[in-house]
Amino acid sequence: MYLTHITTPFYAYLSRLRWIKRWGLKRNAHEENVMEHSWEVAVIAHTLALIKNRYFGGEVDANAVAAAALYHDITEVITGDLPTPIKYHSPAIFGAYKQIEQQAETELLNLLPEALREDFRAFIQHDQLPELHQQIIKAADKISAYLKCQSELKAGNTEFEMAAEQLAKDIHNLQQPEVVFFMRAFAPSCGLTLDGLMQTR
Repeated sequence: MYLTHITTPFYAYLSRLRWIKRWGLKRNAHEENVMEHSWEVAVIAHTLALIKNRYFGGEVDANAVAAAALYHDITEVITGDLPTPIKYHSPAIFGAYKQIEQQAETELLNLLPEALREDFRAFIQHDQLPELHQQIIKAADKISAYLKCQSELKAGNTEFEMAAEQLAKDIHNLQQPEVVFFMRAFAPSCGLTLDGLMQTR
């Protein structure tokens, strides 16, 4: 049955993720927006889940992880991207930001037709996700940020040196075997030029 009377700006909001710039307090050699970042996190999270299943005895729904990762920064279409140093500057700022983020989650969820809200709830309200899915997406988010830092450093932008060092420590401290596998198998070639990549075939 065609329900033509239902209209919602939900996807109009999502389409604006391409205008939300990341790393706003740093000079960027290559600008990155939230939409492209979300795609990268999704494919990394999907790969991490598959690695966990094939090599480390996991039973993770990799497709569900990838779908959730696509929406992991959806609230930034309302809140904007708050740089990590600001977000964690103090417990008060972090607490206030979490409240704003949760309110944004609720508002975005309420934009959907009622029959779809339960399907989207775990994608939009991140605390509804299984803890293991959250861990994988968080790891993928950090890996994506680390690769961004490496790209900036390769372009001669020293603005990202400290961020790269901190992210490398954060990734190491995750102690997730699928993350170690990814960083050894996939990450090194991300710094190659096209000519370099062609020579690895």
